[in-house]
Amino acid sequence: MGYRVAVAGATGAVGREMLQTLAERNFPADKVIALASSRSAGREVSYGEDDVLTIGSLDKFDFADADIALFSAGGDTAKEVAPKAGAAGCIVIDNSSAFRMDDDVPLIVPEVNADTVERALPANGGRNIIANPNCSTAQLVVALKPLHDKFGVRRVVVSTYQATSGAGKAAMDELFNQTRGIYVNDPVQPELFTKQIAFNAIPHIDKFLDDGFTKEEWKMTAETKKILDPAIELVAHCVRIPVFIGHSEAVFIETEKPMTEKAVRNLLRESDGITVIDHRADEGYVTPHEAAGEDAVFISRIRKDPTIENGMVFWCVSDNLRKGAALNSVQIAELVAERGLYGR
Repeated sequence: MGYRVAVAGATGAVGREMLQTLAERNFPADKVIALASSRSAGREVSYGEDDVLTIGSLDKFDFADADIALFSAGGDTAKEVAPKAGAAGCIVIDNSSAFRMDDDVPLIVPEVNADTVERALPANGGRNIIANPNCSTAQLVVALKPLHDKFGVRRVVVSTYQATSGAGKAAMDELFNQTRGIYVNDPVQPELFTKQIAFNAIPHIDKFLDDGFTKEEWKMTAETKKILDPAIELVAHCVRIPVFIGHSEAVFIETEKPMTEKAVRNLLRESDGITVIDHRADEGYVTPHEAAGEDAVFISRIRKDPTIENGMVFWCVSDNLRKGAALNSVQIAELVAERGLYGR
């Protein structure tokens, strides 16, 4: 018997990607229900290559009629609806930041901490809610996990170069419209972003905190500690760049144990969810353009950091709509299915 799966926020970029990923990976679903706000009810959305689903109203849906719900409907909606869905016996996998740091909600990247999934069940103190991490955190911890297991990661310094799709469809539209406008000499008018995004880089993602870091940078630190190891020290600097899809990260790590470039390269090549493309040549690395539409976390430019004793540097790229959101959510749903977990 298959699962009844609801996708909340099905009209958004991540929601559509969730539906596509469910179909591509042949998730064992007897029924897939597309949900969005009441103003989108009645519209149609694609599921796989041939099927079309009619959007239902999220605020009118009875989650007792679903076994698993993938949420990409925003934090405020998640805070209101997800606990009700969980109380109805539906296991919610939420893509927002609403529940990520709650003690009774596991924060999961399946390649890293799959065994925490059962903590979501009420019998284990959970609320039938599982959190999906921030997109930039998800790809980073996939890369860090095997290195931490083998060498003991002590410290991480990461600079991110994040695509506009991380801020939603309106952000992608702003990049497109500004780029087109510049070519015809239209004045640039930032709307969603604080400054011009076309042909520019904005060192500011999410709101500023009192210590000068942004909330996006805080998320990477706090989420990495929760997912991987609270002892890891991490500092991040997050930048928005004029790319539609694909987050890139320059990662500097310090480990407890010594390591060589060869050992790191071989270890990453053998690790789940990672593809290493690392040739010291003009085209021997992966850019966000090549990562778009792919499931893997791509690692390139592995080299020794000569400034510290046990240091390594690498370039990490992934499709933020897939591994950073939709794919990771579906992988968590696959964990739920594989282990026969039910919220009821």
